[in-house]
Amino acid sequence: MAIQRFNLPDVGEGLVEAEIVSWKVKPGDTVKLNDTIVEIETAKSLVELPVPFAGTVHELLVPEGETVDVGTPIIAVLTDAPEPAATPDEPADTGRTANLVGYGPRATEAKRRARKGGPAPAAAAAPAAVVPEPEPVVAQSNETSGSVHVLAKPPVRKLAKDLGIDLAAVTASGPGGVITRADVENHVTAPAAPAYEAAPVVSGRGDTRVPVKGVQKVMAQAMVASAFSAPHVTEWITVDVSATMELVERLKKDKAFRDLRVSPLLIVAKAVTLAARRTPVINAAWDEQAQEIVYKGAVNLGIAAATPRGLIVPNIKNADTMTLPELCAALGQLVATAREGKTSPADQAGGSFTITNVGVFGVDAGTPIINPGEAAILAFGAVRKMPWVVNDEIVPRWITTLALSFDHRLIDGEKGSTFLADVASILEDPARALMF
Repeated sequence: MAIQRFNLPDVGEGLVEAEIVSWKVKPGDTVKLNDTIVEIETAKSLVELPVPFAGTVHELLVPEGETVDVGTPIIAVLTDAPEPAATPDEPADTGRTANLVGYGPRATEAKRRARKGGPAPAAAAAPAAVVPEPEPVVAQSNETSGSVHVLAKPPVRKLAKDLGIDLAAVTASGPGGVITRADVENHVTAPAAPAYEAAPVVSGRGDTRVPVKGVQKVMAQAMVASAFSAPHVTEWITVDVSATMELVERLKKDKAFRDLRVSPLLIVAKAVTLAARRTPVINAAWDEQAQEIVYKGAVNLGIAAATPRGLIVPNIKNADTMTLPELCAALGQLVATAREGKTSPADQAGGSFTITNVGVFGVDAGTPIINPGEAAILAFGAVRKMPWVVNDEIVPRWITTLALSFDHRLIDGEKGSTFLADVASILEDPARALMF
């Protein structure tokens, strides 16, 4: 018999930490290979983890609500496997093995992040795991006055790159002059030149502080990176979509859409994929490092979705190749999965253009921020019955507003306007889709 510990794995795309949301087992339970034992929240989604061995649950090493680093032991299972013997060439199990690319030897104790409002984990609860410490990487910044050397670990360097921050400008607080994640985040939020000291906020009732983590934390970082790296331009157009609303009602009765939810968003999504054919730079991206425009081979259509855990943007792969019923089914599946919190990191990666449907909240328009790695985003406003001039007469019509934000480094006003006008023309008269 032996006690084997299961370390928190990297479930994809270089994630460095996750929150234990809920345990599916308790001490004393019998588990089989690949049984689901825990639900975690990563920076991108909720993920269920299977146990990699069979046996009896000995101890849950991390309580619910706690955030821990990848590689941290989270559960101990009593198995039938013999206790592994340590040899001079193979050290005994330390309880944690960092499995992220770029991590080197680690010499400090693994520490868990304390739960909000809860007691810190007792030191005697489990043996301290001695794990390799990632060596700080020296980053160079060549300025006119000479070379500046800074120390930062790989995840911190990646965060700085994503946020467009020069590490040489960040004040280090770590031991030996190492720049920490907090240093980078503080550099983003720090005022450039504070003119006065802000007065403390006084409230008549108790304030509540909620840690920003998981999906919401990554969304915030991505929006900062996009807003301060891509020069945004936003254009609006107000459209009579009465013909689209009539089409939606006809499609609801069509047998090809049986058991599918048909909505105006479906026609907007189809219009985007068609209009992108005439203006392909809309479905491109700016490669800052290579100083190149990358034209995407497929329209991976992202749909911004508000979930209880924050905003995510899953995308429909190859949306431009789908028939209207196929696109309708994909939209329905995307929304259902997002509401359940089961959207995988793969479903959120590789997007090329995003639609944000602010109309479902009764909002007419906005200035959306481009999703990082893309060149444009379309806000679809509320569809309302409004007075409209038709043949010099005022009549009630279904009206909506579209707002397109685009990256002015690669999309000029002519191309952005052409694309927006094309989408609007299809919504105004869906028969125009036959022209694309």
